[in-house]
Amino acid sequence: MCGLCGIALPRGSTRRLDRGLLESMMGTIVHRGPDGSGLYLDNGIGLGHRRLSIVDPALGAQPMAVADGAVQIVYNGEVYNHPALMPALQAEGVRYRTHCDTETILHLYLRHGRDVPRRLRGMFAFAIWDARSRELLLARDRFGVKPLYYVHAPDGALYFASEIKALLAAGAVRAALNLPAFPDYLANHGTSGADTLFEGVKRLPPGHTLTWRDGTIDIERYWSLSFSPGAIDTRPGRVLVDEYRERFRESVRLRLMADVPLGMFLSGGIDSASITAMMSTLVDEPIRTFSVAFAEREANELAYARLVAERYRTDHHETVVTPDEFFAALPRMVWHEDEPIAHPSSIALYFVSRLAAERVKVVLTGEGSDETLGGYGRYRYTVWNMALGRLARGLTGSLGRRIGAALVDRLPSGSRWQHRLRRTALTRPASLDDLYFDNFAVFDRAGLRGLLAPEHRETLASIDPYAVAHDLLRTTDAGSLLNQLLHVDLATYLHELLMKQDQMSMAASIESRVPFLDHPLVEFTATLPERLKLRGRTTKYVLREAMRDWLPPEILSRRKMGFPVPVGQWFRNAYRPVIDEMVLGDRARSRGLFDSAFVRAMVGEHQAGVRDHSERLWSLVNVEAWHRVFIDGEAPDQVDLTDTRVSTGQHVPA
Repeated sequence: MCGLCGIALPRGSTRRLDRGLLESMMGTIVHRGPDGSGLYLDNGIGLGHRRLSIVDPALGAQPMAVADGAVQIVYNGEVYNHPALMPALQAEGVRYRTHCDTETILHLYLRHGRDVPRRLRGMFAFAIWDARSRELLLARDRFGVKPLYYVHAPDGALYFASEIKALLAAGAVRAALNLPAFPDYLANHGTSGADTLFEGVKRLPPGHTLTWRDGTIDIERYWSLSFSPGAIDTRPGRVLVDEYRERFRESVRLRLMADVPLGMFLSGGIDSASITAMMSTLVDEPIRTFSVAFAEREANELAYARLVAERYRTDHHETVVTPDEFFAALPRMVWHEDEPIAHPSSIALYFVSRLAAERVKVVLTGEGSDETLGGYGRYRYTVWNMALGRLARGLTGSLGRRIGAALVDRLPSGSRWQHRLRRTALTRPASLDDLYFDNFAVFDRAGLRGLLAPEHRETLASIDPYAVAHDLLRTTDAGSLLNQLLHVDLATYLHELLMKQDQMSMAASIESRVPFLDHPLVEFTATLPERLKLRGRTTKYVLREAMRDWLPPEILSRRKMGFPVPVGQWFRNAYRPVIDEMVLGDRARSRGLFDSAFVRAMVGEHQAGVRDHSERLWSLVNVEAWHRVFIDGEAPDQVDLTDTRVSTGQHVPA
């Protein structure tokens, strides 16, 4: 895994392009590739690369060229079918100078042009410059495991990089909040489509290519996932379970390709435990496993991780993160993430990545299982809730909802049951906007209208925060509600999780690989009958059945916890000063983004225990931290999360 960047200027451009500019871009992403660097500069095109040596460390330096130097590539990722592609190309007469998958991509490009991504099985982002046609091809893997951002300037110049900060270092844009994308971020943890929170900065969508030629760009989709009802596999369930296991095992095997030490992030959940179990059948030496937790009991799953580690006799390592360490790392992690950190677990991921980096260069992780197999409780909840809504509407029309609302209003005000029932079809219209998107948003549509400052409310509250999801629902061929939700989350929510995984692991200079997102495996899961994904209250049914003889019962039967981080508790107690400074403080208020009375009321409810607003407060803390780092230009190490001393007697370190 590496970092790449580059600039392409159209003929007649007066923009600057020199070695110093490329080196500035590369300097911001050294953490992505501490093992080496290289650049290519010629006649209006510049390519830069930072290398983390994984495959063929001796000969795989980039930029790499073929066709007497006319075709150059900078590349980030791994192509797992490289061991099969290389001999096939050699049989066609191709002579390799390396054993690296980078060279395979180049030879495929010479044969297939912009169709090359269709032939790759893996995770990748790359840029290929073809001096013969003066075309630049950018490509990104099917799920967006590897990031790729760009700025297309009004004069046609194209800037691109693995991280947004490299685009800022090149002066491609001035750091400014992209206001029209803000409601999307506030509702959905992060922006859902091609837009980022930086004005003028786009990301190349997963499964797409971008071709630049003398100032014009053409973006093309090369892959999409089908959930066609006509393709649903009707073979017996046992046959499908066995095939899933074998396909999963093959995916894990492919991701063991490395010339450097390799390990596993072990959370104690079924996903990471399943990968560990499969790895144990494929390697001879003990697997190196790494786990992270917090001291608080409700945020500590180490006992489950140890259970799996003992079962498979792994070389196991753990780290426990203190609240001081957590908040000390936050500004620097915002810098690494480029955008506000969507999930508090990102910070924990950085600490376990740092632990792993002491012993390995590559880790496998469990992302993608939930979005392919219906692993989140919200899927089950929504399927049932929509069914309840349709039944009630059929029997009583809107009268049933009015009666339900009246009954819920009679419950103790602010009680847990009143809050829960107000999220059901008893009180809400039976639409996906009301029962799914609003129900699981950070700030739902009503919350956005209350949160936004009056000067922004009319403009921004009129923007549909679920517009990308609505487009995905209109274009999917999925027949069932569950598959429709999976289709949306694979293209939106999963992307944010993958960026968390990439940026936090790369902050520690290690590569992370995701076996559940092998695209042939995912294409197979899309054809599975719904009962093999969600069966009653059992989620990810096919995975649980596939691993039934492999994992301890305690792991198979565990309910999903995600990765719990007790930020709500911290905000109420010792780290209340973080809220005082980053949410209620003068600098936060002076930005004029939020309604101060709404924010104060929300903080008051949280502090009093009336309602848990930890997710919302986390979002606002990160908005302010992001502004200080990127908009105000404050060095991450100088960002002060609090202007007072916390109850531990120590100033929160920056």
